[in-house]
Amino acid sequence: MDFRIKRFSIVFLAILLNLAVLPCGLVLADEPFSNVDSVDNKHLNWYNLDPDTDTVQGASVDRTYNEILLSRAPLKKVVVAVIDGGVDVDHSDLEGMIWTNTDEIPDNGMDDDQNGYIDDIHGWNFLGNPAGENIHFENYEYVRIYRKYDSVYGHVKSINDIPDAEKDNYRYYLDSKKKYQTEVIKYETERMYIESFEKAFDRAALIVKTYLGKDTLVSGDYDALHTQIDSVKKSADFLSYVYSNGLTPEAIKEYKQYNDDRLNKKLNPDINYREILSDDPADLYDTNYGNNDVKGPASEHGTFVSGIIAAKRNNGKGINGIAENVEIMVLRAVPDGDEYDKDIALAIRYAVDNGANIINMSFGKSFSPYKKFVDEAMQHAMRNNVLVIHSAGNDANNIDETTQYPSKTFLDGTVASNYITVGATTHKPDDLFVADFSNYGHENVDLFAPGVDIISLYPDDKYNSGSGTSFSGPVVSGVAAMIWTYYPELQASEIKDIILKSASRLERLKVYYPTDQGKKKKKVRFSRLSKTGGIVNAYNAMQLAEEAVSSQ
Repeated sequence: MDFRIKRFSIVFLAILLNLAVLPCGLVLADEPFSNVDSVDNKHLNWYNLDPDTDTVQGASVDRTYNEILLSRAPLKKVVVAVIDGGVDVDHSDLEGMIWTNTDEIPDNGMDDDQNGYIDDIHGWNFLGNPAGENIHFENYEYVRIYRKYDSVYGHVKSINDIPDAEKDNYRYYLDSKKKYQTEVIKYETERMYIESFEKAFDRAALIVKTYLGKDTLVSGDYDALHTQIDSVKKSADFLSYVYSNGLTPEAIKEYKQYNDDRLNKKLNPDINYREILSDDPADLYDTNYGNNDVKGPASEHGTFVSGIIAAKRNNGKGINGIAENVEIMVLRAVPDGDEYDKDIALAIRYAVDNGANIINMSFGKSFSPYKKFVDEAMQHAMRNNVLVIHSAGNDANNIDETTQYPSKTFLDGTVASNYITVGATTHKPDDLFVADFSNYGHENVDLFAPGVDIISLYPDDKYNSGSGTSFSGPVVSGVAAMIWTYYPELQASEIKDIILKSASRLERLKVYYPTDQGKKKKKVRFSRLSKTGGIVNAYNAMQLAEEAVSSQ
């Protein structure tokens, strides 16, 4: 899942240049900040607020603590496994909130607890090798499939030339090849328009600087420039409009890097990043890889996720996470690119076998060649009373029609009873309430949660702002941990039912469908976009949990 802060559109760049272009999203990141003193209060901790008492459509966490839990002591320490790209376990706002394997002696090079992992103090890194080398980037799954089969089927003219036993593989190859080629064209087109925009921007800036006799420009130079020279006036108006929409040269430079990473790294079939692990991704029992570096080379996303769940509450600094009596188990299995089914399956099994109660999964992909591995791991979690929370994804798709993996439906058609899928909403219940990037689905998305303009943790004791279903999922994980902390007798399936039944429903609200930018937007009842038609509500959930336990 991409770490998303701002969303622009290449369509917007094209309009500025009076060009036409295929629609696609542009994601940029702000600079992280050292403290939250200057953060707009309407964004800080808004996911904890209550729609009734605060008039903000948060998850009603603060109200729960203030009105229901004020004089109550927690009864259980809840362990939440965060399967992600890594977590900065030394962040001061996570102090005391990181799971520690007390059966393992740190840094002695031995597997003291005989669980198959050496020195796994805070979890495990499935994207590294014993020598300490780590994977940062990865191909998308469809690129890996295309690479695997192109030498076998690339010359084939018709499916009729393929033996019956291989036809499914051939179709899979064709689907992945089509996706690969489509994405390459998309990002090559983006690059072309970014370069065109840069030239237009540089030309306009040069015209204004020459007219003013300046080497550099400040906002007042082009915002209030009065001249009868047409080229200068148009250039100044262009710069003013561009800057007012946040498209600075720095922002474009960042997106050029974003674009380059996709074209030359994630979409590059000539690079096999997995080679440093020396394992077979098709063999679930080939497990002699990994290391205990749970931070890894890119822990921004996982640190952000963990902060939402467990950042120390009311400690006079930073943000307030949702759950208090909780520990984060770190499982690094999600690179910058698509995760491997094998790594996810092993990470789920590690979480279950080492005491996790909840697994947060803020990632996803469109192809899953070894879904069987993940299904079996999910079933292992279900048998062992572990709750799984999955973010719905950021493609503005109806995932009832376009499958997003992992999925709660197993290959045999049965459905996991311990699995919740979460979409993203904004703070205000209006027609833009559902995040424009959020996946949705009346059957396959269970409910929504805050996921736009969230402030959370960033590596090296910093903070940042982000948007994505990656961050609505951990809101639900935090609420689930809250409930289980005070009602340890509940089962994972019961926690799921409580969260879904207690969701705040906005029956009459009509919202715009999430959609690719550039497409015409249509409205729909919010209740049609998920199974519950609701938003997670900790206050309602805690009351329902009390009723459920009292009736047992």
